[in-house]
Order: sequence, then C-alpha cells, then structure tokens
Amino acid sequence: MEIESQTTGILVAIRPSLYKLLFNAETDKQLQSLGRITRQNREDLLTSSDLAKLVPGQDIVITGWGTPLFNAEVLAAADRLRLIAHTAGTIKRMLPPPVFTDGRRVAHAAAAMATGVAETTLLLIMLCLRQFHKIDRIFHERGWAAAKSIALGNEIAGKRIGVIGAGHTGRAVMKRLKAMEAELWLYDPYMSAAAATQLGARKMALEPLMRGCPIVTLQAPSTAETYRMIGAEQLRWLQDGAIFINTARTHLIDEAALLAELQSGRIRAALDVFEREPLPDDSPFRGLDNVILTPHVASHTPETRLRQGQIVTDEVASFLREGRLRHEVTLDMLDTMA
Repeated sequence: MEIESQTTGILVAIRPSLYKLLFNAETDKQLQSLGRITRQNREDLLTSSDLAKLVPGQDIVITGWGTPLFNAEVLAAADRLRLIAHTAGTIKRMLPPPVFTDGRRVAHAAAAMATGVAETTLLLIMLCLRQFHKIDRIFHERGWAAAKSIALGNEIAGKRIGVIGAGHTGRAVMKRLKAMEAELWLYDPYMSAAAATQLGARKMALEPLMRGCPIVTLQAPSTAETYRMIGAEQLRWLQDGAIFINTARTHLIDEAALLAELQSGRIRAALDVFEREPLPDDSPFRGLDNVILTPHVASHTPETRLRQGQIVTDEVASFLREGRLRHEVTLDMLDTMA
C-alpha cells in the first residue's frame, strides 16, 4: 500500500521536550516522511478540550506521558482518527473502551521498557546475592580488610528463581536468568504450562512458588485482579533469608506487610517502586540494611526512550503500508494490562 504522506494527518500530542527524548533525528525524519505533521507546541499539559481542538482532520495521534483522556468530546471531534500510537506503556487511563470502536486501532511501546527493567532486575538480584554495594561502601569507609570480611556471596547459576508475571518484562527477565543458568519457576494464571516450558520455566501456583524459591521477582501488571496480590500471608510463605524483588508496581503488594517482614530481618529485598513517590525522607524503608532502594528508575535509560520512539515510528509506517501492527492493543486485552 502506498503511503499518501501529503494527505495523512499525524498529530504529535506530546510535549516538545518529551518528543526530543523519544525521537532522534533519524526517527523524526522517518515520521515526517509518513504524513503531514501537526505538533503540540506547549510544554504544559493539554486538557481533553485542548486535544479536541487539535484532533479534527488527523488520521493518527501519537500520545505519551501527559496526553489527556480521550473522552467523548475528543472522540466526537476525531472525524478521521484511525490509529493512536502511544509512546509509553500503560494506556488504560488515557484510552477508555469507546476508543476501540468504529475501527480505531491502538498500539503502544510497552516492549521498549522491558530491556531496561529486566537488566535492573538482574542487577538487583546479583547485588542481593553478592552484596557488592555494601563491599564498595565499606571499602571506601574502612578499607581493604573490612571489605574482605563481608560474607561470601552466592551465584545465580543453579538458583531456583520465581518470576511472578510473564508480560514483556517478565519474559525479558526470564530470558536473562535462563542465560545465567538459573532454574525458573513462573506464576502467571494466563499462561499455559506448555507456553511456560517454551520460555524455559516451570509453571507453578503462587504459594508453592513463593515457598520453594529463595529468590522471587515481581513483574506482574497493575490490574484490579492483581491489587495487593502479595500480602502478609504470601510474604510469610517466603523462606527465611529469601530475596524479594519489586521492579513492577507497588499496587501489587501490601507495603505495610512488606515493611514488617523486612523490619523482622527475616528476608531481604530490592525495591524500585513505592506507595508514595518520591519516597519520604522519614520512610522507615530508608533505615533498613536488608533492602536496596532505587527511586523508580528501572527503565530509565536513553536506549529505552529512543526505543519507544522507534517502536511508534515503525508502527505508524507498518500501519500505513500494510495495515499491520506489531504492538497492537485490543479491547479484550484491557482487563489484564497494566
């Protein structure tokens, strides 16, 4: 299918500063070749009424962090809209079910974040096992002998590691852990045992996974079903000395129950997400020696951001040329998406 670039309207409904982070010169040039570009020129956030004034005549809208809700006013004004290409992951608060009617299609760039989060997850597991963050600090403060006195750490190879959730990030985590010769157990009620086997994992129910794995990493999406899926009872299932990683969402866990377990000293953890962000200066998590804290930065790399822009650009091109989307979101996926 030939692209009619002069007649295809593409609205870039993200702030100019964000656009520069996501699209380099090459992807910007590629996008401009695909249609007639209209840009949001304001750095402040648009309202839905603002968007409704921009969307008439546009076939494609590129959205991102801060794009407002596509409410009834926006949809009524969207006289030609065929594709919404979202440069980030979650779309549920921005794109309600009516968006998916009348032949409109949606794509997102959630896959772009998987590599950064997976690498961070792997790093945090290794730090918990080997304690190099503590060794470095003690070496700086007290010298060679004190740093050498830290207990020997453990390897990933041969360890049984439980992964909760097999979405984009969960799969990326498993791919890396498998390469490091870990034994993988997986909890994901939407995945068959055969599909788990293809990923190199053994499908398990949640309780035996948490009881049987000395390392558990939480990678599930934030949905109504997963709200506080890990509470006090589930945390008690963990072995003494177990490592618990959360680079997903705090929505999934009872944070007070996790804090109590960590304060008892029975388990260790590495956390990138919290109920209150920024984490308050007086948060009791900050005084614990058995938890590694990072400020919700698991996916924050320049490569991630440029991948987001590239995925969206490729999706727009594929949609216009072939009517195909590699990263499509459909209405039936909303219930199980973050």
